[in-house]
Amino acid sequence: MLPAPAMKSLLRTQLAQALLARLIGWYLAFALRTTRWTVDGAEHLAPFAAGASAVFAFWHEHLPSIPALVIVSRRQASYRAIAMHTLVSQHRDGRFIGDIVRRFGIHPVYGSSSRGGAAGFRQLKRLLEKGAIIGITPDGPRGPRRQPAPGVAQLAALGGVPVLPCAARTVWCMRLRTWDRMTIPLPFGRGALVCGPTIDVDRASWSTALPTITEALNRAADRADHLCVS
Repeated sequence: MLPAPAMKSLLRTQLAQALLARLIGWYLAFALRTTRWTVDGAEHLAPFAAGASAVFAFWHEHLPSIPALVIVSRRQASYRAIAMHTLVSQHRDGRFIGDIVRRFGIHPVYGSSSRGGAAGFRQLKRLLEKGAIIGITPDGPRGPRRQPAPGVAQLAALGGVPVLPCAARTVWCMRLRTWDRMTIPLPFGRGALVCGPTIDVDRASWSTALPTITEALNRAADRADHLCVS
């Protein structure tokens, strides 16, 4: 058996990262596709599943289950297949996440608050102007948990699109002991996708929308939890 430092070095290689991303992507696809999903707030999702542009916002803890939005949209005759773009870090960890989410038709845009962020933000704005859907975890990638960074409101204001608060949770899941208390879905159970009423963000006073966005995301998260325990 390799010593711990050698094992860590091996896992950081490009080949190991690619294989691990493929394995995790396969597992999530299996877990999400074998889950019986309920969409709560389908009327709020419908305009964007039909082609309108928006910023989909969700807390970082729901990230592994959010691709179910794409899966569910592909099963509905009245929906288009949602093509979502999301900002991920240019660091190795961000590229690792990008390799995973591509499997679900979620296209990574590389940038971060500390490295390449301005360029990534401009690219997201251009995508919104072309009618795209942008997915954002306002408290990611490092937290604090459920405290949004201003980018979610800024992007919606500059793009002239609403924020759709979302949450996703499965009855059977593992909760990690991470800063965000992320939940990992387990297969063959029930799941809840929650979409709340949209939030319009005024370009001249975008910062005033942050408390409203926070409250809406917490409400969506609480609703998903309720649906998965009731």
